[in-house]
Amino acid sequence: MFVRRLESYHTIAMKASNMSKQTETRAHAVLTDPRWASVVARDPRADGRFYYAVRTTGVYCRPSCGARTPRPEHVGFFPSAGEAEQAGFRPCKRCQPDQPPLAERHAEQVARLCRQIESAETPPSLATLATAAGMSTYHLHRVFKAVTGLTPRAYAAAHRANKVRDALLRRDSVTAAIYESGYNANSRFYATSNRLLGMTPTAFRAGGATAVIRFAIGQCTLGAILVAASERGVCAILIDDDPAALARDLQDRFPKAELIGGDAEFEQLVAKVVGFVDMPKLGLDLPLDIRGTAFQQRVWQALREIPAGSTASYSEIARRIGAPKAVRAVAGACAANALAVAIPCHRVVRNDGTLSGYRWGVERKRSLLEREAEA
Repeated sequence: MFVRRLESYHTIAMKASNMSKQTETRAHAVLTDPRWASVVARDPRADGRFYYAVRTTGVYCRPSCGARTPRPEHVGFFPSAGEAEQAGFRPCKRCQPDQPPLAERHAEQVARLCRQIESAETPPSLATLATAAGMSTYHLHRVFKAVTGLTPRAYAAAHRANKVRDALLRRDSVTAAIYESGYNANSRFYATSNRLLGMTPTAFRAGGATAVIRFAIGQCTLGAILVAASERGVCAILIDDDPAALARDLQDRFPKAELIGGDAEFEQLVAKVVGFVDMPKLGLDLPLDIRGTAFQQRVWQALREIPAGSTASYSEIARRIGAPKAVRAVAGACAANALAVAIPCHRVVRNDGTLSGYRWGVERKRSLLEREAEA
């Protein structure tokens, strides 16, 4: 009997030893796997590339899951959510790995809200939009701005401004255009018309015939630079090797406006822009007269939020404004930008980080990025 007990204890000890070795082997395999570092760091960039499952809980998660980090010997990796479920694991209720990534879901929600704003006769209230999205007004406001770069109210205003411009060019009368754009009274429109159009509606219909634009051409390390401003603010910053070409470009942009050469005070504004081009760390805080479609303004606002010294890809910008498939349209908005450096389209690069086309030349783009990196 005593001998049998000794054999039993020996067997148990051997099994425990084997289990310990297996545990150590599993833990070592996980600890040396590069995916484990992403799990520990809760790196959102790894989401969708793989999933990890925990044997002791029977749950699988995204790498970015905020749950407590499991012991490595209990972890297994799967290339897809489907394979994790086929292995018997259930999705985590916290990170919902069986659903699209949170950023993608937010982008889709905001895109739907943008369509709702665009199709409404009058801009829907924040509470109405929040109810449609199933969010609180505070959360919706924060998510909408994070995705588009604009608040819901600002997006609605930009869309309405675009409708106003289109209607003024198509309609026979200003009044008809005002009502078509969703204004219930002329007084409400005229209270904001200068901010929306940069001029009176009549002047806009005449192609800016009564608009006054001051301009001056200077020199910077990137070549000749033209700065033009309306009553609202700087409306063009153009760069070229040929000063005459810059003047022609400005005239083509505002064919019926009255162009006036800048005086000594205005030339100080040009000097400020030149100083910023040469030394980005100085910063550039100028009132801008930004004219474009609602989509272009969303893109341009997103560009202005890219910090100096950083870059973003066209696809990143498309995701930020809630239009992940509109990469080409984002590139088109960058190309349409007439405010060089003030709206930093030079900070947008290809997905692999290489430089793509730039309205004022790729070499100027490279030079601007190098200066910002050094600042």
